[in-house]
Amino acid sequence: MAVVFQKSRMLTDVPFSYCPGCTHGIAHRLIAEALEELRCEGRTIGIAPVGCSVFAYKFFNCDMQQVAHGRAPAAATGIKRTHPDKVVFVYQGDGDLASIGTAEIIHAAARGENVTVIFINNAIYGMTGGQMAPTTLIGQKTTTSPAGRTIAANGNPIRVCEMLATLDGPSYIARCALSDPANVMKAKKAILKGFRNQLEGKGFSLIELLSTCPTNMGLTPVAAADYVKNDMTKVFPLGVYKDIDAEQK
Repeated sequence: MAVVFQKSRMLTDVPFSYCPGCTHGIAHRLIAEALEELRCEGRTIGIAPVGCSVFAYKFFNCDMQQVAHGRAPAAATGIKRTHPDKVVFVYQGDGDLASIGTAEIIHAAARGENVTVIFINNAIYGMTGGQMAPTTLIGQKTTTSPAGRTIAANGNPIRVCEMLATLDGPSYIARCALSDPANVMKAKKAILKGFRNQLEGKGFSLIELLSTCPTNMGLTPVAAADYVKNDMTKVFPLGVYKDIDAEQK
């Protein structure tokens, strides 16, 4: 019998331990498939900081580096410059990248570091109890904004792709969603593009993935996916925000 579908070799045999309905598992698979398709086995280094991503080292079948909260882009810079022949990817959540790690990601992008960043945006702090994140939507209820986020008290959500796209350093900036099959396939293409750019030495790429956190959103997995597709995309529009290949045509 012909094999038509199987687990990527870039994933270990350890079962995912994420909450039911969480899309970290989908993101992991897309990254693993992209790396395998691009023949990056045996030369990939992944970097994950604090948050739900802290467990990534158990799931990716490659060398993994654990770093302090927010410091993944700095570690990626050092690793890639020391080992330019390696494929280096960063896996960060919004409570990490868009909060304590804001300076790190901005300057790595501004320098055009030749790394690939996967940015998981579920609009909340997932691992530490569902607190308000820099990407939490206006009106969204969290453990630290029980009446809903307000502009007056908390300011507006930070749009990372739009911000980084104003810099000269990045080669590719895109935002996708993991809410439904069609958008998942678009996310796969964006991730492939981000890794290809690194392999071709084109510099910094960031792919933002709008994701679910059913447990802390207080929603069922299906409702959480609908929330991403119908509510989060209004605040964080999907699309390509910078692509030097398109600009050069």
